[in-house]
Amino acid sequence: MLISEIFHSLQGEGELSGVPSLFIRTSGCNLRCAWCDTPYSSWNPEGEARSIPALLEAVAAHPATRHVVLTGGEPMIARDVAELAAGIRATGRHLTIETAATIPPAGIGCDLASLSPKLLNSAPDPIEHAAWRKRHEATRWQPDVVRAWIDQYPYQFKFVVSRPADLEELESMVAALRRDIPRHKVLLMPESTSPEQMRRRAAWLGELCKARGYRYGHRLHLELYGHRRGT
Repeated sequence: MLISEIFHSLQGEGELSGVPSLFIRTSGCNLRCAWCDTPYSSWNPEGEARSIPALLEAVAAHPATRHVVLTGGEPMIARDVAELAAGIRATGRHLTIETAATIPPAGIGCDLASLSPKLLNSAPDPIEHAAWRKRHEATRWQPDVVRAWIDQYPYQFKFVVSRPADLEELESMVAALRRDIPRHKVLLMPESTSPEQMRRRAAWLGELCKARGYRYGHRLHLELYGHRRGT
């Protein structure tokens, strides 16, 4: 598997925010978000080929850490990801898979499906990246795939919000799933790559969450460490 980084940190997003976790970031993605904060695993994928045994050794090197996160890029396109997931869960650890939910789960082992369907605000520039714009728009929202995840696994939704108007789009997407999705399972995160930008958007996004019953999703790693790798 091509791995861009492995790091030990605090989970910065979602329901498990603050929980010590080992992150395994695969390299490669089937989307190209305009605001991607890990371009080294998407726009310009880089990394090192690591075997499943080597990755499980990295997990074992943190015996006190009981949570592991498979992230990317898009981990579900990584070769042998199901084998890696099974190996991690066989150690008794809790496994979160962070995915854009464009690839079916196909029975992969998972304790928390952290689903982040992409809104229109993610689309790359139509002039500078015309081919990727077309591919991204055709791929980013796959309701049948999302249903496959939420029907089989404990889940959370994480939507990256850039502007108040984004809520109309995400609400139409959630409604299209035709499932009873509790609003506290839907986290709205301010699109940002700096603590300052995050706080500015948090000012109005928090109020929208209060008004509509969604969960506000702060990005703890940005607050604690800033925008840098390995956090």
